[in-house]
Amino acid sequence: MNIAIITGASSGLGKEFAKQLDRKCVDNIDEFWLIARRKERLEELEDTINRKCRIFAYDISDATDMAKFSHALKTANAKVRILVNCAGFGLVGRFTELSIDKQLDMVDVNCKATVKLTYMCLPYMKKNSRIINVASAAAFAPQPLFTVYAASKAFVESFNRALNSELKNRNIYITSVCPGPVNTEFFDVADVKGEYNKMKKFFMADPARVVSCALRDSINKKSISVYGTAMKTWRYASRLVPTDLLMKIYG
Repeated sequence: MNIAIITGASSGLGKEFAKQLDRKCVDNIDEFWLIARRKERLEELEDTINRKCRIFAYDISDATDMAKFSHALKTANAKVRILVNCAGFGLVGRFTELSIDKQLDMVDVNCKATVKLTYMCLPYMKKNSRIINVASAAAFAPQPLFTVYAASKAFVESFNRALNSELKNRNIYITSVCPGPVNTEFFDVADVKGEYNKMKKFFMADPARVVSCALRDSINKKSISVYGTAMKTWRYASRLVPTDLLMKIYG
């Protein structure tokens, strides 16, 4: 049995990945394993998907939930053909003014859980399996007022690129997805004060297009997927312009 595992599947990009993978029949997936905390949202998504789904109403940063998921993998006799690590969140604001507990939770979800799930799934992956780890265009340079989020996504991007190189001899491919602002619920949590409204409206991307681009790049074995001219320009600017100057411009 070939399975696709998608975290953060209850909304946003995770939900869109599930819908598009279902339509495009990538790698003859027999079953979708959908992970998110909101069970009712996962059940709503299941009703729209043609393939069999298995719902895990789990918190990926919770050790007990991840132990249960590890057990499910061991007992299912399944092959993980696609892993999409999509769960994550951000917070906008000054580092010293945001809750330290929530910022550490961000590191747990964005970084530790991505590493753990990737490590957990790799023994069940074979030749031509794929991993799609969602990072962000925020990974390209430090971002004041988005300090921990940008740093966490820089970690994910570095992790993706290095592990992709390690796994070449197994013919397992990782694509790092680095979108800019996407029209999802993300900023409802991240930007409760509305401090990023102008940026959101100007650069906001359609989630369906971001996911379509990511899947196409994954099929083509690209190590990174960046949707849109603006974010591609930002990526190259981050390589050419001194970081201190970029942060001044960003501020």
